[in-house]
Amino acid sequence: MTRFLIAAILSIASILFSSAALSQTESASEQLRQFVRNSKTAEGDFVQQQLRAPKANEPQDKGLKVVRQTQGHFVFQRPGRFIWDTQKPYEQKLIADGRQLILWDKDLNQATFRPAGEVLASTPAAILFGETSLEQHFDLVEGEERLGMKWVALIPKKDPNAKNKNDLPYTKISIGMTNGLPKALELTDGLGSVVLVTLDKIQLNVNLPANRFTFTPPAGAEVLRLN
Repeated sequence: MTRFLIAAILSIASILFSSAALSQTESASEQLRQFVRNSKTAEGDFVQQQLRAPKANEPQDKGLKVVRQTQGHFVFQRPGRFIWDTQKPYEQKLIADGRQLILWDKDLNQATFRPAGEVLASTPAAILFGETSLEQHFDLVEGEERLGMKWVALIPKKDPNAKNKNDLPYTKISIGMTNGLPKALELTDGLGSVVLVTLDKIQLNVNLPANRFTFTPPAGAEVLRLN
């Protein structure tokens, strides 16, 4: 549960928001560039699904099967701050405050703290929520139009000096754009499993209080600090 949540959401995080809505005559990659340049803060709702191909003994004509679904609310502020608040079917929060990454599990009454830099550096979240240019780390490749969206693939650029050659847990990252907003994200791993995230009710460049990304575990909670 937790591993799925962290991996998907961090990469996920590849999904969040542009300022002025763009015409659908713009390519998906140009819409994404404009979004990264112009969005400073945003919030909205998400639905996240983990999908897999049907097994040999299952019907083969119904496409990918949903094996897990969560939904909740997100907030982000550049650079490097976000909240991914899962509300159903269980309550968990993933919080990046610019210095550390915090996973709060209400059912376990447990908060896990770890340095944000190492965790986020290998994911699109570091680019979309950060200060650097998207194309400093990814090549943008135009995809097809489907589901009412224009799609763009993010291909990680090869860094010959990188210590870890396979940091990204996904073999394919695609973002669906509509009117200048990222509305869907597809993350495919090496086994063919897909994480699909759709966004709704997006509000851009909202005013956020200074303590919006501050989290203090409640009294009695178990606290784990990982280096």
